[in-house]
Amino acid sequence: MSKAVLRHSWEVSPAEAAEIQNRLARELVIENQLGPVGRIAGVDVGFPKAGDERVAQAAIAVLDFPSLDLLETAVAQKPIPFPYVPGLLTFREGPVICAAMEKLSRMPDLLIFDGQGIAHPRRLGIAAHMGLITDIPAIGCAKSRLWGRYREPEAEKGSRSPMIHNGETIGAALRTRTGVKPVFVSPGHRVDLETSVRYVMACCTKYRLPETTRWADRIAGGKLPQTTP
Repeated sequence: MSKAVLRHSWEVSPAEAAEIQNRLARELVIENQLGPVGRIAGVDVGFPKAGDERVAQAAIAVLDFPSLDLLETAVAQKPIPFPYVPGLLTFREGPVICAAMEKLSRMPDLLIFDGQGIAHPRRLGIAAHMGLITDIPAIGCAKSRLWGRYREPEAEKGSRSPMIHNGETIGAALRTRTGVKPVFVSPGHRVDLETSVRYVMACCTKYRLPETTRWADRIAGGKLPQTTP
């Protein structure tokens, strides 16, 4: 298993973190470089002790694709090194995600994060940032919009509308179930927008969120035991 290759320290000021994001965003590859996808992973971070945000717990749920059967999980805990600053989420959650990934027996072929890809003020949300440092194709699938303007998509499942910033399409508001709120999909690294939307839809069954996110969220919150491959 290859480890994440850090391009910077996690222990930086918010101003330094924003400068790092600006620099790393220039290295992103927003085109489809996916090979065969047999292992697709959801990544989420929670807090194991209610009301205590000093220690974070990251969970990775690796599912078989396309069956979406659970193959493997990994969990790690670490103290949080960075304050909560909108747009700088990776500097809070990145270290513990890296620790969880190092516990996997095999790297997934594709990562789906509960967060942003390039739909971000500096084009480097958590999916883009972690995809870049792990060199694994990554998609952001967020519950809410962070950046960009969009029109509400049609009510039917599969409807979408582009998210635009300064004339550039940076993601899509995607209706994964008829009549429910959209999710906000944006490419992270080594995946284009069309591919990102296609995989998010393929991972959604009867719920608004993809199964990758649902599994990771439950594990990060301590609701399910860790498994082994």
